[in-house]
Amino acid sequence: MADTFSPLAIDTEEVILLLTEFLRNEVEKVGYTNVVFGLSGGVDSAVVAALAARAFAKESIHAVLMPYRTSTESSKADALAVCTALGLEPATADITPQIDAYFATDPSATPSRRGNKMARERMTVLYDFSEKYRALVVGTSNKSELLLGYGTIFGDMAHAINPLGDLYKTQVFALAEALDLPEQVRTKPPSADLWEGQLDEQELGFTYHEADQILYYLVDERRSPEEIAALGHEGKIVNEILQKVKQNQYKRRLPVIAKLGPRTIDRDFRYARDWGH
Repeated sequence: MADTFSPLAIDTEEVILLLTEFLRNEVEKVGYTNVVFGLSGGVDSAVVAALAARAFAKESIHAVLMPYRTSTESSKADALAVCTALGLEPATADITPQIDAYFATDPSATPSRRGNKMARERMTVLYDFSEKYRALVVGTSNKSELLLGYGTIFGDMAHAINPLGDLYKTQVFALAEALDLPEQVRTKPPSADLWEGQLDEQELGFTYHEADQILYYLVDERRSPEEIAALGHEGKIVNEILQKVKQNQYKRRLPVIAKLGPRTIDRDFRYARDWGH
């Protein structure tokens, strides 16, 4: 992208090679040969699909469309365009019946509650596909979303492996361009499509372009909010983004376990070497 913030510029071909190998290695080393992921028509899942198509045989890839009755037709069309471009045969699992059945006794539920329920329902579908096809679930959340907490814990943030988790949103768009994904996928405004008219940047209150620059300074360069504001960013937005990063730390780690013994899971017992091998 021509206006990509220069410290966020990446060697797309090198990243594509690394992530392709990452997918292949991580899937094979746990004894799987298949992968499964949700395909929404958005840029993140499209990039994951393109990387999977490079890493695995087509018959080993399970791309699943999971529409709800309010999902836009354009999302479905874009997801199918990605499949056509990559030569993938998608599956479809309509989540309308189970979502509507759940909220039938609580019709006043907010869009946020409904959106969270949809995200978690979609992940249960993917894990059922995982069992059915012995396929590892691949996540599609990028670094911007993970840092900002813009995702549903145990929903779209649940997965076994994630090739995009260390790429900011603007970097994902750069990958999409390098992978020559359909133009409508590369250029449309980001949206989780959880309710009619929902747009990520509108809901967040700032653009990914601005957020990625601020997040890069905060996280990668460990600069203070004052230093970032001095570079020309609005102090209010810098502090708002910093608060989101802090408040959503719980979404980025395993559930906190009360420490009682000497070898607590995810504290002292973390790595393969802990298994005694």
